[in-house]
Amino acid sequence: MQIFQPDADARSFRDALGRFVTGVTVVTVPSVDGPIGITANSFSSVSLDPPLVLWSPAKSSRRFKYFEAAPHFAIHVLGEAQSEICTGFAKSLSAFDGLDVTENDQNVPLINGCLARFECSLEAMHDAGDHVIIVGRVERAALQDGAPLAFGSGQYGRFTNGL
Repeated sequence: MQIFQPDADARSFRDALGRFVTGVTVVTVPSVDGPIGITANSFSSVSLDPPLVLWSPAKSSRRFKYFEAAPHFAIHVLGEAQSEICTGFAKSLSAFDGLDVTENDQNVPLINGCLARFECSLEAMHDAGDHVIIVGRVERAALQDGAPLAFGSGQYGRFTNGL
């Protein structure tokens, strides 16, 4: 096992974090520049009562200004066949072309066909180093059957049951 100091070896720290396999989400908000989305694997449940979730955007992201000021947002959990959606939003501010998208009452863009979707209002925001932690109160949620898109060690994969 490689032992290192995270503040001195950022690459190894990032690689170690990559050993934790996560699901993949796209977070969306409305803006004066049109709908904005960002790929995020920093999603987690926080509380069942009240229903709270969190995610953590990087302050250095060119999209950060849209999310830090958003009173409403949606988090979309992607399925195994949706890696192109993930890649699109990782590269572009607005990768909505060709997607089945609607808007909710707060004009938040909602990507249809995802495994799960959480429509949120901002509950709290906490400074966290080079990121912020955004806590959302889930106002509405939707889900459908399917296998999740997984991300680990810099690669997309799928979760298989019964190995």
